[in-house]
Amino acid sequence: MTNRVFAALRAVSKRYGAISALDGMNLEIREGELLSLLGVNGAGKTTALSLITGQLQADAGSVELFGGDPTEPQQRAHLGVMLQEAELPEKLKVRELIHQQSQYFASALGINETLELSGLADLAARRYEQLSGGQKRRVQFALALAGNPRLLLIDEPTTGLDVGARRQFWQVVRELKARGVSIVLTTHYLEEADALADRIVVMGQGRVLADGSPTAIKSRAQGRRVSARTALSLETVQSFAHVSQASASEGRIALRSPRVEDVLRQWLAADPTLAELTVEALSLEDAFLTLTQESVQ
Repeated sequence: MTNRVFAALRAVSKRYGAISALDGMNLEIREGELLSLLGVNGAGKTTALSLITGQLQADAGSVELFGGDPTEPQQRAHLGVMLQEAELPEKLKVRELIHQQSQYFASALGINETLELSGLADLAARRYEQLSGGQKRRVQFALALAGNPRLLLIDEPTTGLDVGARRQFWQVVRELKARGVSIVLTTHYLEEADALADRIVVMGQGRVLADGSPTAIKSRAQGRRVSARTALSLETVQSFAHVSQASASEGRIALRSPRVEDVLRQWLAADPTLAELTVEALSLEDAFLTLTQESVQ
């Protein structure tokens, strides 16, 4: 059975003066999924989220949130939002900020539950101005959770977090999804999208370039990566048939090819001393670069 559509952009265009932020974009956000929205700076990600939250209105096309107009307060009652930047009262304590936010929602989470989920229990009595940048991001995340949302939009949530805090955040996101919360994540950390997303949408120049599972998106970057120590020069390896990219670093040559087996036969024939050979599948980053570079050609 097809999951319900919680939010949608249908043939949406949005301009800022001479700049086209979205160009006839179509996007559906479905019940029960974790969708990662990827794109280079200026691709239109934040504009798309701002339309869904009712902060902006489309110049053309239609925007829906829970089947209605996102500018209507009742449509936003089950929406949680964490945008890239937020200004909060510096003198209020963390618990006070969460309590204040909770008052806007009829079915809000308990304050202690919100503190625990966001990893802020030990900071509840601290003033917002006393927090580090990463801790402030966690408070902003807590405020997005406070209303017990059915749909959670989080824009670059782990910016400023160290590796440990980022992994803790991943665990919280997985827990929320297990509770049935639908999540839209924008991130520049492609490892994060690959680890968390059920579905990835790659945007470029205000349009959807690709839409599918992480595995399906990665398949758009055809081939594999090969690396080895070799007596041959980089120029010689680059001259092999079916080598799409090659580079040299620290005595190794790495290359990409859609026909790795053919390349390896050539390489071994030319250099029987080939050593420390590795063959790897291409990453989400490879696919992302392939898709976004194609969009500007």
